[in-house]
Amino acid sequence: MTIDLEALYIDLHRNPELSFQETRTASIAAGHLRDLGLDVIEGLGTTGVAAVLRNGDGPVVWLRADMDALPVEEQTGLAYASTAKGVDPAGNTVPVMHACGHDMHVTAMVGAVEKLVAERAEWAGTIVVLIQPAEEYGAGARAMLDDGLLERVPRPDVVLGQHVTPLPAGIIGVRPGTQMAASDGLTVTLHGRGGHGSRPHATIDPVVMAAATVMRLQTVVSRETDPRDVAVVTVGSIHAGLKNNIIPAEATLELSLRYPTDELREITLEKVERIVRAEAMASGAEQEPTIRTDHTLPATINDDEATARAVAAFRRTFGDASVIDPGLFTGSEDVSWFARDAGVPLVFWFWGGADPERFAAAEAAGTINSDIPTNHSPFFAPEIHPTIEVGVSAMRAAAREFLS
Repeated sequence: MTIDLEALYIDLHRNPELSFQETRTASIAAGHLRDLGLDVIEGLGTTGVAAVLRNGDGPVVWLRADMDALPVEEQTGLAYASTAKGVDPAGNTVPVMHACGHDMHVTAMVGAVEKLVAERAEWAGTIVVLIQPAEEYGAGARAMLDDGLLERVPRPDVVLGQHVTPLPAGIIGVRPGTQMAASDGLTVTLHGRGGHGSRPHATIDPVVMAAATVMRLQTVVSRETDPRDVAVVTVGSIHAGLKNNIIPAEATLELSLRYPTDELREITLEKVERIVRAEAMASGAEQEPTIRTDHTLPATINDDEATARAVAAFRRTFGDASVIDPGLFTGSEDVSWFARDAGVPLVFWFWGGADPERFAAAEAAGTINSDIPTNHSPFFAPEIHPTIEVGVSAMRAAAREFLS
């Protein structure tokens, strides 16, 4: 029986789950893979799934899809929009949405495996399907590996993965070398001295300290990074205080840093730390700031030779005009941990999910940034068709390229 991929996608979209909480999603994916004849392992790295299809002698190809959603309130207005709630790691009840397309990733993976199973007389080797949790935390791949993934399934000869993005539906974007930036997530705690809002002179105000720090951090890229280099310093969260007439004792900043090379990473981290400590000193802080690294992700680097093979397969499948070099994405991924730990090539690509006519109109008007919702937007929702079909075909084509 053919799997109804549209129904699967809509169901996953309506029922998103936060990172490391993807029990329902994992169970559904595992069930489909088991029904297709794969040997399934569940609960890897908390909620991860690995499924193995052995089909004679030949290469071992790992195929990866991530499955977690985000604490975002959906505003797409779709009939199948998520109204789900979840509890975040801090214990807060938050809205949950598949704002990054991981529901599409799982759907396309299931569809690709269905086709590969049907075609197994035409290829030989072993497929390992990975349904990964917690990509949004940058922790799911590491969790699966630390749970013994490399010992529990056949070791790969190549790792393949894909991500839906607001390119026009039907377009494949892939490039050799660095495809996505490396990333660090930092939590900075600035220590002041609290007191009454009417007596600021008797305090060391961490709110003012935080404001000065945020503004000064903007100069890391604008004034201290070579314009020919790519770096991002984002303060995505700032928390301080509970009441308007109380000066709090602490302020907390959460930073997202991005860079394409290890060298630029070290330079950027040094500058960020210097500014944080200097602003605390300038404010008269009696305690040094606390700087905690929450995650570190390596750059997503595509192997040159393997990428050339994948590009050739994509061009045969979709035509030359549909395969483009999208340039370096400053977003980050944890997929490369699989290839790095195994010591094998990685190929990671993007496929479009935006309506082509709407994208073309926005491109002509110069309004892509405002008119085409991107990943992590509350308005992000890929066109169901042909996005599913292209994602299925892309994963199938790449896998077949590396199977005997």
